Amino acid sequence: MPEIASLADIARVHRELRPDAPALIAGDRTVTYAEFDARTSQVAQAMRAAGVRRGDRAAFLDKNSIEFFEVMFGLAKLGAIGVPLNWRLAAPELAQILADAGVRVIVVGAEFADRIEAALDAPADRITTVAAVVAIGEHPRRPRYDDWLAAHPPTDPGERPAPDDVAVLAYTSGTTGTPKGVMLTHTNYLSKARRILGHWRFRDDTVSLAVMPLFHQAGFGWAMIGLYVGCPTVVLRDVDPVAVLDSIERHRVTGMLVVPAVIQMLLRTPELDSVDLSSLRTLVYGASPISEDVLVKAMQRFDCEFLGVYGMTESTGSITQLDGADHDPVGRPGLLRSCGRPYPWVEVRVVGPDGRDVPDGEVGELWTRSAQNMAGYWNNPAATAAAITPDGWLRTGDAGRRDADGYLYLYDRVKDMIVSGAENVYPAEVENVLMSHPAVADVAVIGVPDERWGEAVKAIVVAAPGTAPTEAELIAFARTRLAGYKLPKSIDFVTELPRNPSGKLLKRQLREPYWKNVDRRIH
Repeated sequence: MPEIASLADIARVHRELRPDAPALIAGDRTVTYAEFDARTSQVAQAMRAAGVRRGDRAAFLDKNSIEFFEVMFGLAKLGAIGVPLNWRLAAPELAQILADAGVRVIVVGAEFADRIEAALDAPADRITTVAAVVAIGEHPRRPRYDDWLAAHPPTDPGERPAPDDVAVLAYTSGTTGTPKGVMLTHTNYLSKARRILGHWRFRDDTVSLAVMPLFHQAGFGWAMIGLYVGCPTVVLRDVDPVAVLDSIERHRVTGMLVVPAVIQMLLRTPELDSVDLSSLRTLVYGASPISEDVLVKAMQRFDCEFLGVYGMTESTGSITQLDGADHDPVGRPGLLRSCGRPYPWVEVRVVGPDGRDVPDGEVGELWTRSAQNMAGYWNNPAATAAAITPDGWLRTGDAGRRDADGYLYLYDRVKDMIVSGAENVYPAEVENVLMSHPAVADVAVIGVPDERWGEAVKAIVVAAPGTAPTEAELIAFARTRLAGYKLPKSIDFVTELPRNPSGKLLKRQLREPYWKNVDRRIH
């Protein structure tokens, strides 16, 4: 196969190798690799006409669609940077990202057009770079995406991004409540893609299903591997368990990556009893906790190979894998609690507070080093320096241990991040919002066990003197300021929060009653 040196080359190479083969399938629409290459070239030309140049940023906001891939790979043909936006975010959160990234063009689905308009109505000194907003579907004022493309030829602009050029700016919430842009390069993506094919069981006859949100590594990171290989990728707009099962049967899907919450949904779906799953060979899971009970039931019902993975946005997704042979509930049940071993091209250390490796069996912070490590955080050298050591080790913020055979086991977050249905929620962000309510004197936000989502957000509130706020009142207040997945699912009221003599909240003490006798696993 000709060399693929950038994301742009994925479209270019497969136009030559398999022009008539299906690249993307969404609903009744199928796009061949020749059509995909032409459409991405049209995107590149349209972006260039809008003023996007090498290194500039353009954003995409919509649920999963073929247009997402056209935009992201079209930008790569310009050497520009794609900014996939989390469609769950509220307008103020989107405004913060658009301003920080200096976005020049926004492509937005009709469902989220009003939210983008609200974000752009933020103070003029915040967002000054946006030159064009393009709508997928009908919009009273904005150009339609298809018309926008039709005005430009399918001529490849011919830009060749350098391996270390940033391809994607993926925003993740920060512990201070400020989103951080993770700079992922062409090398980050392709160094993984070249090596992981066998580990994820991609073959010439693979049919891949992309169901997780594409703004996540669990979504785009998986789908990109299918395009790199040149296989068909079936794209589902949303996580709908019936649609997942129907797609497996209709398209003879052989592999997919999902989070544990989706596995639970599928197990509870009545249609599971009648659907033909015989084509499914590989089910990759990760990104959030999974119970052994759910895992074993899923292995029995889906009757395919299960692969558990662990990673983070900053490491371009998965860096460890619990292989199929390791899923042995009878012979080695303890391994089901593991997130596996590092890939051969990935280094992992377990590090103590003094910066030295701890012995096998002891808990420390996981550090990783590989070509998958991000280039850093956008416009944030201090955060970059805090996350990446001078010799290239990425501090994951996750606590775990390694056994004598090299298997890793995760225990808890070094920080207080909550993982709810594969979405990262930082308590400080939720706490800052609740503290702005006049009836809240003090608040702590923690993650508590949730059967469906792995963890749910809980707020523990001390009411201001003379007030009596209700749970519904505070959640409604937060709803206008936070994405839905960050909202507290429940609120407890207490007279005071436990703190140490220096005033630091004792969150572990708050969590203990909820996690007692619960096997808390983090992937």
